[in-house]
Amino acid sequence: MNILVLGSGGREHTFAWKIAQSEHCNKLFVAPGNSGTATIATNLNISVTDFEAIKKAVIENEIELVVVGPEDPLVQGIHDFFLKDVDLKDVAVIGPQKAAAELEGSKEFAKEFMMRHNIPTAAYESFTKDNVEDGYKFLETLNPPYVLKADGLAAGKGVLIINDLSEAKAELKNMLVDAKFGDASTKVVIEEFLDGIELSCFVLTDGKDYKILPTAKDYKRIGEGDTGLNTGGMGAVSPVPFATDQFLSKIENQIVRPTVEGLRKDNLPYVGFIFIGLIKVGDDPKVIEYNVRMGDPETEVVLPRLKTDLVEIFQAMANQTLSGVNIEIDERAATTVMLVSGGYPEAYEKGKEISGIDKIEDSLVFHAGAKYQKDKVVTSGGRVMAITSYGNTYQEAIKKSYQSIENLHFDKMYYRKDIGFDL
Repeated sequence: MNILVLGSGGREHTFAWKIAQSEHCNKLFVAPGNSGTATIATNLNISVTDFEAIKKAVIENEIELVVVGPEDPLVQGIHDFFLKDVDLKDVAVIGPQKAAAELEGSKEFAKEFMMRHNIPTAAYESFTKDNVEDGYKFLETLNPPYVLKADGLAAGKGVLIINDLSEAKAELKNMLVDAKFGDASTKVVIEEFLDGIELSCFVLTDGKDYKILPTAKDYKRIGEGDTGLNTGGMGAVSPVPFATDQFLSKIENQIVRPTVEGLRKDNLPYVGFIFIGLIKVGDDPKVIEYNVRMGDPETEVVLPRLKTDLVEIFQAMANQTLSGVNIEIDERAATTVMLVSGGYPEAYEKGKEISGIDKIEDSLVFHAGAKYQKDKVVTSGGRVMAITSYGNTYQEAIKKSYQSIENLHFDKMYYRKDIGFDL
């Protein structure tokens, strides 16, 4: 079959890399793609939210399966767009319909969903600029640190964790009244801080049944020792060493199953990935957030451990026969380290030539913010490349990634040298 992947990051390069290995894949397209996807697929210069242009490409290239990488098109209703169009309705789309994508599109919606289905999460309240004073009062009832979340999509940057009460109040005003995150922060969710260690759980669902993929842990902060500003993710490790069988069964029974059943009970049509951001508090898992797609850079460690043909899994999801698929996982650990542009997540320069990619033998190189300029690969974003390696232990895998990185260079290249440090 001809397949289209939507997106341009490391996650989409990883999807393309895995899909290209399938005997069921005839022609592979990525829109808009990057320098990495260009080597294994045909890049189409189309925005992920330009639904009419996507429709044209699907018809022209006789595409039968669309895999949606990022959240924006899902929250804007791309799956619904396909279902309502007579020319597209038979094309399989991997990603939930708009109503279900609100799990990521609105923090308040997600919190209400969890409360309704008894899914463990932090206590919270939500506020708008009309009741900002109530928000100040609610902050006064909490112990620091204070967690403020923009309700809408803020490209992974809309969560603030603040130790000082007066600073938390100032930031609440900044978000609600001064629109710090634009429309995303017209509503802000304030929640209790949960103290523990984080991990991510990835679930595939066809709307009826589910399969759980390997766990992963990503590292969000720019600085070593988890300091500094939040980013889209600086590296990841899979599996998570502290996620014992007993803990994993708690995740499945207390969180995964009630989530999939809750979607069905609430009539929220869902064919795709559910990313569950978790925190281990004591011996118990609690949900921090839902995403309605795979995480990045977690995809770069989860998919390389998947032995089963990914296209067969997608076909089963589209046909609602997921229960019959046996998911096989590589026993080895996988780790990834993200190379970023100097200055990221704040201002950074683009167009820096990347050298040494051809020298890497022991690792997988997934391109993210990188593109071809003439015949050179240059930087085009903040997070530039993810360097993924396998190992019998995560320590062995991480060592390989760091050894491979020594071959790579671009001006002002930065990466964290402590991925996996807390495990």
